[in-house]
Amino acid sequence: MAKITTVIDIGSNSARMAIFQKTSRFGFYLLCEMKSKVRISEGSYQFGGVLQDVAMSRALKALNDFKQISQKYGSKKLLCVATSAIRDAPNAKDFIALVKRNCGIQIKVIDGQKEAFYGGIACANLSHKKDGITIDIGGGSTECAFIKDGKIVDLVSLNIGTIRLKELFFDKKEDLRAAKEFIKKEIEKIPQTYRHSNVFGIGGTIRAISKMIMRNSRYPIDVLHGYEVDVKNHQGFIEKIYMTKEDKLASLGVTEDRKDNIRSGALILSVLLEIFGTQTITTSGVGVREGVFLSDLLRNQKYAFPKGLNPSLCSLNDRFLTHKKHAQNVKRECLKIFDALKQCHQIDEKYTWHLGIAGELSSVGRRLSFYDSHEHSAYFLLHSLDYGFSHQDKAIICLLAQFSNKKIPKDNSIAHISDIMPPILTLQWLSFILGMAEAMCVVDVPKGLCYAYEAGVLKIKSTSELYLSKEAVMRLVKPLDFEIKFFWEKAS
Repeated sequence: MAKITTVIDIGSNSARMAIFQKTSRFGFYLLCEMKSKVRISEGSYQFGGVLQDVAMSRALKALNDFKQISQKYGSKKLLCVATSAIRDAPNAKDFIALVKRNCGIQIKVIDGQKEAFYGGIACANLSHKKDGITIDIGGGSTECAFIKDGKIVDLVSLNIGTIRLKELFFDKKEDLRAAKEFIKKEIEKIPQTYRHSNVFGIGGTIRAISKMIMRNSRYPIDVLHGYEVDVKNHQGFIEKIYMTKEDKLASLGVTEDRKDNIRSGALILSVLLEIFGTQTITTSGVGVREGVFLSDLLRNQKYAFPKGLNPSLCSLNDRFLTHKKHAQNVKRECLKIFDALKQCHQIDEKYTWHLGIAGELSSVGRRLSFYDSHEHSAYFLLHSLDYGFSHQDKAIICLLAQFSNKKIPKDNSIAHISDIMPPILTLQWLSFILGMAEAMCVVDVPKGLCYAYEAGVLKIKSTSELYLSKEAVMRLVKPLDFEIKFFWEKAS
């Protein structure tokens, strides 16, 4: 597979381009992302789906620029897919030929099942949750994929979308009941088995709603992917969006570019949430474009990463860890110290996963600058652990990295991002353990370095003097008022 790959998705509302750069066999990151509101479907639903000249002209201009940007970044592979508006258009072949002739781009028109599949692949591989139903609300259609244990078990495509409903009902100021009936008739296609407490929210409408909820609640982490919305608490807000007149939407926090189609999208979302019995919307920052990229990347892997492999961890490791042996040493010592002090901290074993990742990546900030490297590392981890991590996971890991050489303050802005975050004392213990592991790795770790805790004393046995390590350990801030003595023993 090419090192740099471009994926273009021509939807009914927007044309979007994503450029991905591989860092290793499975490591990759998003290099560039662009969007143009070409509105290829504008006016088509009133004329039997026929694409209109003005809309096609906009699309051609955007695609031509996309092609140039792709070339600027040195992309060797370009994959372009088109969804509902073009697959439904009687003049689709004419448009495809026009794009090929003018832009040199070959469009692959995908059906609704394939569109749902791509969204499903993206969520199954890049979300921290492995079970649920995807809801991808587009301009002309809505796709759903049922995911169990990280595998797609069923797919559904519905002919309901934001632009379709806007032009058929909202623009004509039809009663909402007519739009609801239209939606309900279409969702009769959905099998009765489509019930789940979690949905993966894909597409512009759901992302826009999640952003508004984040702002309204003053959520401390400015990362959309993985943000969880409690449906019970926010169902009323979603209903308020589709009930509000377009010229009043700004008062709810709706941005200018979303005003004309968010009401129809919110209505579709509200109906589906009720049908599925949803409790949580897990906002997805990934969708069709990532799905197209992954279907190419993982075509020989049954469309799934090898067990235990995380592409974000791979990418960070590939790009920023210049001293990988040191990183592995810190990770190993973290886990050894955790075990040795178990009777003191009494922390759940599940947090060794966070501790291990924080240990491995705690030095990534040094790639930017040695000074304040812990602060840099925390920023890297919060904003680069894109895939496979919940916001809670990211908050824990970045807090450990940031405060490994000092105590986590009680009022830290992300210390309590959810009701299920561990107590401050637990976080302080974990950061202390990480700090101690870093101290023990100042010099190469001697073979046979071991720890044993007994009666308030942590015995550290080593074949080396560990002079600088002793100094660093003694400077560490211990959790709360916990008293611990260290006994350093030289092994023969």
